Amino acid sequence: MHSKVVTIINPTGLHARPAAEFCQKAGEFKASINIKKLGENPKVGDAKSLLGIMATGLGQGDQFEIIGEGDDEMLAVETLVALVNNGFGEV
Repeated sequence: MHSKVVTIINPTGLHARPAAEFCQKAGEFKASINIKKLGENPKVGDAKSLLGIMATGLGQGDQFEIIGEGDDEMLAVETLVALVNNGFGEV
């Protein structure tokens, strides 16, 4: 298992377009990938499911953990971390 914690920097949070981009990118990997919203009301979602991502309700400033498990887990997590840290090209 490989995981990293990231923070949403997008002013509008993880809305439909970046969530879809995140989901699509996660789908490129063999590893099982989940996201876990951290804080008072933690929520877990499947990173390969748009509904799973949207259900976590990630907004600007929220921290979440990207958790990969499987053959290419390290590459998967690091790729998704870079996507989030880049603000999905919106910031």
